[in-house]
Amino acid sequence: MNDFPQNPSTPPVSVALTALNIPHRVFTHVGPVDSLEQAAAERGQQPEQIVRTILFRLGEGEYALVLMAGPAQISWRALRQHMGRSRLTTASRDEVQQVTGYPIGAVAPFGLPQPLPVLIDESVLQQQEVSLGSGVRGVAIMLRTADLVAALPDAQVGRFRND
Repeated sequence: MNDFPQNPSTPPVSVALTALNIPHRVFTHVGPVDSLEQAAAERGQQPEQIVRTILFRLGEGEYALVLMAGPAQISWRALRQHMGRSRLTTASRDEVQQVTGYPIGAVAPFGLPQPLPVLIDESVLQQQEVSLGSGVRGVAIMLRTADLVAALPDAQVGRFRND
């Protein structure tokens, strides 16, 4: 679990980005978010601007995060090929919480208990501004895509989606 405060006004991802001097805004939804489309509308964005951070289990105790824009679906074949694995799975709810310190729906590649490989689908880079998890459900981080990339210098960019 992260040692960051769980106050939505200073979610853990905002704390981590501030430490990296990455400009961003915190957006708090007024009620429960039931869909990608609802989240985008409330944030004044298109669904493609919402970045989903998905944790994959590559093997025993081995994980990677994939950042995917909006409703796009992961290409399992492309991901397996890129990672050089014949088999991988999405992490379970418990694994997500344990490995990232964040609940599903609030995961981001910042402020993690330990570093993880990060893959960014090229569709994320087609947007000027994106939003992603903050570490707290119902709260998002909004930032320029260029700042997201600058904050993840070791991330690998590729095509990991189905079209």
